[in-house]
Amino acid sequence: MITLRQGILLFAFLHALLWMASYQQASEAREQPPAIDKLPTGEFIRQDLRFLLQQHTTNQSTDSLRSSLFMYKPLQAFYQSKNFEPVWVDTGYWTRPALQLMAYIDTAAFDGLFPEDYHQDRLTSLKTLFANDSLGRVNGALWTEAELMLTDAAMRIVYDLKQGRLKPDSLHWRHDSSRYLSFFAKHVSGILETGDVNLYMGSLQPQWPVYRDIRCAIPSFLTSMDTTQYSYIPFPYQKSDSTDSIRFVRNLRSRLIEEGYAALSKKPLPDSQQLAMVLSDYQKKKNLVVDGKAGPSVVRSLNMTDRMKRAFIAISLDKIKELPDSVPDTYVWVNLPSFQLQAWEMDTLSFVSRIIVGKPVTPTPEITSKISDLVIYPTWTVPPGIIQKEMLPGLKRNPGYLARKGLNLYNHKGESVDPASIDWSKYKKAIPFKIQQGSGDDNALGVIKFNFDNPHFVYLHDTNQRYLFKNKQRALSHGCVRVQEWSALAALISRNDSLRLKPGDSLRFTTDSVHHWIAAKQKNRVLVKHPVPLFIRYLSCEGRDGQMIFYDDIYQVDTKLKERFFATR
Repeated sequence: MITLRQGILLFAFLHALLWMASYQQASEAREQPPAIDKLPTGEFIRQDLRFLLQQHTTNQSTDSLRSSLFMYKPLQAFYQSKNFEPVWVDTGYWTRPALQLMAYIDTAAFDGLFPEDYHQDRLTSLKTLFANDSLGRVNGALWTEAELMLTDAAMRIVYDLKQGRLKPDSLHWRHDSSRYLSFFAKHVSGILETGDVNLYMGSLQPQWPVYRDIRCAIPSFLTSMDTTQYSYIPFPYQKSDSTDSIRFVRNLRSRLIEEGYAALSKKPLPDSQQLAMVLSDYQKKKNLVVDGKAGPSVVRSLNMTDRMKRAFIAISLDKIKELPDSVPDTYVWVNLPSFQLQAWEMDTLSFVSRIIVGKPVTPTPEITSKISDLVIYPTWTVPPGIIQKEMLPGLKRNPGYLARKGLNLYNHKGESVDPASIDWSKYKKAIPFKIQQGSGDDNALGVIKFNFDNPHFVYLHDTNQRYLFKNKQRALSHGCVRVQEWSALAALISRNDSLRLKPGDSLRFTTDSVHHWIAAKQKNRVLVKHPVPLFIRYLSCEGRDGQMIFYDDIYQVDTKLKERFFATR
């Protein structure tokens, strides 16, 4: 039988063997392995950094460490500029910035980041090892590893906070090596010099209200987040393919069972009546249109798990990072999935309007522009895309197609042309004519249009179908944005001009003059003296009063981005 004293000695012996194995692996191929009878000095780590970052000697240990680093070239440049002096560790101790950075990594999720992207597990294990193991604490190779991982993590964090993670063309930026390398050197030095990691990381992030609101809502979301890994339903599927249809029903059944509909587990394939009842119940719970069918909205809802939502938060924050650094005093913000337009003045929300946006087959594009002029009682010139997809096929079927739609045909001289006089069968795509709808209450653009420069033939406008604003789902247009509160928008533009009046200037229009022209059915086009910045964006979530609001991914934009950039999240 082993005595207590023998057991203690055996434990100590085994512990020493384990440590020596760890030390041997971490120190392998170093030119001059450190003595282990004292804490590693800055000089040892400096030599080790030089060896790892300058020399081309490779082996299993060095290759493993190098491959774990995301920013190898910036690391080389940074430490060369520092003569390979360590910046995070000092004679066997963490510096204050190092401890702050590790604490920030642990809470990086509050900034829409994923802590595991920044060596969280390895840094935590090294921190625990150095705190609890006196032998491990003198292993200079491990301190070198910690030094490199902290710098690598800092570089990746500042890049993700400042540039975002949605830039596949970042290689183009990297071709400008001086700009690329100086970016990381500047910000790592900034972190070290400020002495407050949280403050510095906050300074890198956008100051836009929409970003601030999402960020403020993250804590409440994370607190209640369901981290369960649920099944994903591939969609759409080939309905004409029986095998694909059966696979879809099975995937749907499995996902609904995960939602708590245990009755579906009795059969491999539920009958249509049972499935319709379950789907209707699910639709009621999720405030969806109740029809008992497994349509796109149901599948999107089932796939919208909390893990998916967390990725959507990260995607939305990264999209905002692509906006200009400075926030305009006055601007119009359109978020397509929310079906809302917001007007902002001096960091204050002025008004909110319901909007109607493009259908999934004719999506409204994301645009940055400025509202340059207003048109009262506008005519509508049909864009080439609509002519090709709708008008030309209609004219081929029946030359009277345009008349039924209240549209007119004109040649390049502006002369009216009889559609019946044209052989439409010879045209495949473009036509040498202009199709236009005259101004009036029945015009598709309503009584007012707001123009802004863009290559998509898109504008903001009123509509002659105002009843559609009552719909919850308002992806209904050909791509333009219909605005319910057009009067408030006109007032904002007029107010913006009046606030910037210079001595001797006069207002080109007021809200009253707009209403006068409309009442008199008077056509007018007014140039805006101070164009108002306009941002049309696609964010699948927003923050409101500290809570996260998620929207239907109507164009599947963020779902595709999630699959591309956050597939493992």
